[in-house]
Amino acid sequence: MAVKQITAQDELKNILEQEDALLLKHSLTCPISSDAKNQFEKFTGQTELPAYIIHIQENRELSNLVAEHFGIKHESPQVFYIKNGEVKFHASHFDINAKKLEEVTK
Repeated sequence: MAVKQITAQDELKNILEQEDALLLKHSLTCPISSDAKNQFEKFTGQTELPAYIIHIQENRELSNLVAEHFGIKHESPQVFYIKNGEVKFHASHFDINAKKLEEVTK
């Protein structure tokens, strides 16, 4: 499934109301984040799970809202598997890979 960029709080609210979703907080300038984004897109290209991305430099407040809402310290890159409004899995940096996302979303 294609990854949709989110830029507004109401979009985040809609994600939290879905049954399942993947969310990536992505830095546009970090090479580690670029690698994580590639892994994220590799996985999302093989699944029907809705997938979203926040570009943190352009949407810092939204990125901070995710950290506050879930009580999980901000990191970048950072991925969340959200099920029924709760984080069932999160990872950052080199721990973001397609194989792990496949395992945790089964």
